[in-house]
Amino acid sequence: MGSSGVRGSRVSPLSVAGWLGLAVLLVGAFIAALGALNQTVYGSSSFIERYLSAIANDDIAEASTTPGVALDEAELAELGLPANVSTAMLRSGVIESGPEDVRIMSDVARGDGTHTVTASYRLADAIVQSSFDVRPIEPLYGVLNRWEFAVSPLAVIDVTAAHNPTFTVGSLTLDTRALKSGEELAAFTQVTPYIAIAPAVYEFSFSSELLEAVPVTVQADASARTAVTVDAQPTPAFVERVQAKVDGFLAACATQAVLQPAECPFGIEIDDRVTGDPEWSIVTSPQVTLTPGESSFDMPPTEGVAHITVEVQSLFDGHYYTLDEDRTFTLALSATITPDDTIDIQLK
Repeated sequence: MGSSGVRGSRVSPLSVAGWLGLAVLLVGAFIAALGALNQTVYGSSSFIERYLSAIANDDIAEASTTPGVALDEAELAELGLPANVSTAMLRSGVIESGPEDVRIMSDVARGDGTHTVTASYRLADAIVQSSFDVRPIEPLYGVLNRWEFAVSPLAVIDVTAAHNPTFTVGSLTLDTRALKSGEELAAFTQVTPYIAIAPAVYEFSFSSELLEAVPVTVQADASARTAVTVDAQPTPAFVERVQAKVDGFLAACATQAVLQPAECPFGIEIDDRVTGDPEWSIVTSPQVTLTPGESSFDMPPTEGVAHITVEVQSLFDGHYYTLDEDRTFTLALSATITPDDTIDIQLK
């Protein structure tokens, strides 16, 4: 009777080699794909492109949380800024325009692993070229490159709010006194630094019933400090309201039946005997003009004309006559706007 059994199968050396070769190819393909991703999607150039694109899309939350963008207390101190410097402008709806038509001009690797990425882009009507230094940080999943700015691209904008503490940038209205106290609060002109996303273009302005500032466009370049003045000037409505107060004041003065109306800019001295009540009228009120001074809007000494009619007896020969003449006078004043938007006038 013959023996029976299972003969063990043997794997061909060629099959083993084939599988090993396939594994090597797969690993190589994976490494190549990983390298391609790290050169493109996860590359330093793409990092810059994503940051600039976030600004262009007004996604300021994404842009401001990009690694390396936020400034710590030491960096603020190095820039001469207080730790509580305002970041109120770091929000959507503030920029006028962001970088468009972005092109990476160069991406230079350094020996320490940092890269200098130079990008060209359009800001409003200007073509701008900027260089950004970035450095690697802990890789994603241990294999995909991640980057951060070696120098924050945030800008500092020093806003001078001339003659009015508030200003408008984009859809946001800010008060330059927000972080101030004491005597600083009373300053007629306020200067306050603001952290701003960059690169971007901003438009500063102000408009109210009483004050208006001509819009000013500012280009905030990356890692740069710039300044802007929001110059608030009196509106026609402001001038009209002051004119009405002046006219009312002078009309009240004219009701005083005396030669020298009290606390009024006009009057007369007569050597003869006054025999009747003086009657005053205003022929011409001073025409109000307002220009900014050190602490208020000022009207320089401006001419007006009052008229007096009064019965008089001559002390020389006793005859009676009517004094009927115009009297020229000048009036100067300062005007300020109170917190409740009323106008306070002080005569000079």
